[in-house]
Formats: sequence, structure tokens, C-alpha cells
Amino acid sequence: MDYFTEVKDVVTYEGPDSKNPLAYKWFNKDQVVAGKTMGETLRYAVAYWHTYKGSGADMFGVGTYDRPWDKGSSPLEIAAMTLDANFEFCQKLGVDYYCFHDRDIAPEGDTFAESCKNLDHVVALAEKKQNETGIKLLWGTACLFVHPRYACGAGTSSNLGVFATASSQIKHAMDATAQLGGENYVFWGGREGYDTLLNTNLKQELDSFASFLQMAVDYKKKIGFTGQFLIEPKPCEPTKHQYDHDSATVISFLREYDLIDHFKLNIEANHATLAGHTFEHELAIASNAGLLGSVDANRGDVMLGWDTDQFPTNLYDAVYAMMIIQKQGGLGSGGLNFDAKVRRASTDTVDLFHAHIGAMDTFARGLLIAQQIIDDGALDAEIADRYSSWDSELGKSILAGTCSFDELDAQVLSSGEPELRSGRQEYLENIVNTYI
Repeated sequence: MDYFTEVKDVVTYEGPDSKNPLAYKWFNKDQVVAGKTMGETLRYAVAYWHTYKGSGADMFGVGTYDRPWDKGSSPLEIAAMTLDANFEFCQKLGVDYYCFHDRDIAPEGDTFAESCKNLDHVVALAEKKQNETGIKLLWGTACLFVHPRYACGAGTSSNLGVFATASSQIKHAMDATAQLGGENYVFWGGREGYDTLLNTNLKQELDSFASFLQMAVDYKKKIGFTGQFLIEPKPCEPTKHQYDHDSATVISFLREYDLIDHFKLNIEANHATLAGHTFEHELAIASNAGLLGSVDANRGDVMLGWDTDQFPTNLYDAVYAMMIIQKQGGLGSGGLNFDAKVRRASTDTVDLFHAHIGAMDTFARGLLIAQQIIDDGALDAEIADRYSSWDSELGKSILAGTCSFDELDAQVLSSGEPELRSGRQEYLENIVNTYI
């Protein structure tokens, strides 16, 4: 069955002058930028949950979408039809990757055992479709936040039975990801947090979550899974205090529990802004630690205080993000997945194409601009000049840890008040604007 009848051919690059809404204006998959093609650098992936399982429902209203792949006579038939829709969509969009939660691709059964059986069945179908189409799995993960058993967390649950069930679900999701050749596996703590300390043993929950992740590391070694483990920070919603609040919090947690060598971070733009940070801040914190592994490319709405998961169209965000990604040499086995959903009133299946094309063009154009800024050294000289006083012998000794307060006291008393210099923020913003 052809689920996307509005799109007859594969979406291709036609250039910035094209008026075709089903063509790329900036994403030229084979164009080489800094020694890699755009396709190799950006590694776009379609997010299964929003693209196919999203209904248009929100906290105030029921779903608005009427999807042809939801017309099956049983949950497993619907799962198979949705799988077919995924591979058709990825092929027509010209995207090499997709990603999923286990309960996105396979329905929840009446029992946990039945859910696992359903997953095995659909994974076998997905493996066949991957072999037929060449579409690959960027990453898999387990949905540990929808089922009622996870109301108070999964790896941090106060209930040992829930913790054990979550561990089993992770095991099966990892098996599925490995079977499908997934290049990464993501841990997203959808409900790993707390609402009140009146009923929470904070240390117990952090300790149990560390054990949860350590068992995953051990199982990864046991099955020979070579993909990268990723953790995705999120500050709130649904729980008030998430243990994976932001990049800095996650990095601190990994260091405290000696897990730092086994994980990188998957940064989501909307989660960054919910944490009170900019997207580029979260990317930079992860990158500076050598732990930036992948990106959920989306955006929030500054007028709304929740995770709106909109498709990214802000060129400035894309430029700033790509400068960080390019300076660290790319995302390795990671990529840019569109954890984004069309708006509730965007009810046609072709809207899914328009949304993805716009987002892909935004980051492709961001890549071109960012790389030109890097190649020209347009900002580097200004930054180097701003910190030039640290190039002195005194500055070098401070950074080397060989200086003392006594030495600095003597320096200050002999030199007097330091000369202040402008940060020139407006000038630098204007420089960026000349490239955009």
C-alpha cells in the first residue's frame, strides 16, 4: 500500500531558487563540506513516535489525525502497516535513518511477556525491511514512562518489582536494537525524578539508577553490542525534579558513579530551553567534556512552558549548533533526529514532508554558514584576543596549577587596577549576521 500518495518521487535537492515545496533548497546530500558529505555529517533520522504514532492530541483535546496506517484490524497488523509507512516515508524523503522506542514499533500486550513477544515479531519484520531498503536504525530505546507501572519512575522506582520489570524491558529493547544494527542506544529518564521529598529517598534513587545503568553496560558487553550508549537530559515534565536535569547534571552523575567512559549525551533543543539554557549551551557543555554524541533536533515555544517538540526552523540555533558540532569533528555514530511533531491542525500526511524538509534545510544551511564562519576564523581572533592576557607566564602558571595566592597578591599590589576591555558582543553578533 502507498501511504503517501501526494509524493510520487524521492525528494531531491533543487537549490535555493526552487519554489517546489517538495524539494530541498539547501540539503544537498552529496555536497562535500569540510571533507564530508552533508549526508555523512548531518545523519538525519526520522523519529518513529511523533511521525507515525502521534495523534495530534494534547492535554486539552483528543487526536486530530486520521492516518491510513492506523486502519488495521489488530494491534500487530497496525504495527506492520506503520512499519511499511516508515520505510516508504524514509525512502521518499531520502533519509538514511530512523529511531524508535520499543512500544512505538510494537504494541503493548495484555502481559509483559506478550509485549516482549510482540516486539520480537515486529523487529523481525523491521529487519527484513531494512535489508530491502538500506534504511538503518540510528538508535533504539525503551519506553519507560507511559505504562502505569512507571508512574513513579523505572530505574529509580521505590518498588523493586517495577525496577526489575524496567530492567527486563531495557534488556529486550537492547536486544532489538542490536538485532537491527542500531548504531546507538538511548536512555531517556522520562519519569526518573521526584515531585516531593516527603516520600523520596533521594540517595536510594540515585544509587539504584546508577546500578540500572551499570547493568546495562554489563549486558552490552555480554551481547557484544558495539553501539554508543547515550543519555538524554531533561529538566522537568512530567516530574518536577528530574535526575537528568541538564548536561552538567548528567555529566556530574556519570563521573560520581564511575560511568563516564560508557556514555555520551543526546541533547534535545527543547529540553535545553526547559532547563533555562540555550540549545548551544547544552551542546557546548557536553562537547567540552568530550561527551556530545547525538542531537534531538527540535524547538520549543518561548510563549509556552512545556515540551512542544516543534520542527526546528530557527536558522540562528542551527548555525550555533553546527559550529559546535563541526569544531568537535561531527557526531560520530550519532546524528540529528527530528523528535518533533507537526502541529495539531496540520492534519494531512504531506505536512509530514513539509515539516521534515524545512527542518533538514534549516540544519543544512546552518552547516554551510557555520563552516564558513569556522573557515574564515571570523570569531576565533576575537576570542583569542579577549583571553590574550592568559598567554602570559603568570596566566600559564595559573592554568598549570603552579601559582599561589601569595604570587597573585604580589602581582596585584605592584601592578594596580587591571585594565578592563569590551566584550564586543554586539559587534560579534553583527559578524554572524553578515554570514546569514
